[in-house]
Amino acid sequence: MKQTEAALVGLMLLIAAPAFAADGKTIYIQVCAACHTTGVAGAPKLGDKSAWTPRMSNSREVMIVTVLKGKGVMPPKGGNASLTDSDARAAMDYMLSQVE
Repeated sequence: MKQTEAALVGLMLLIAAPAFAADGKTIYIQVCAACHTTGVAGAPKLGDKSAWTPRMSNSREVMIVTVLKGKGVMPPKGGNASLTDSDARAAMDYMLSQVE
């Protein structure tokens, strides 16, 4: 998928996604899975230890900054600005738990 298409996916998620309770798995499914299941634009796939290991060498505090502010084609908070920082952290923690 091209960067423009990835940005459109993020925009669609931003428009369509409601606010969530801090349930990491639910947030992952509703906000993050579109890219992190397929590996769109180089997104590390859920459970792919070889893709996550280098990222996990950073502290969780460094990683949450990436989630909150975005990186590359990943928009801030996965494209859902309505996520609280706590919700974003819950999703990140869920994703990391799948490779730890």
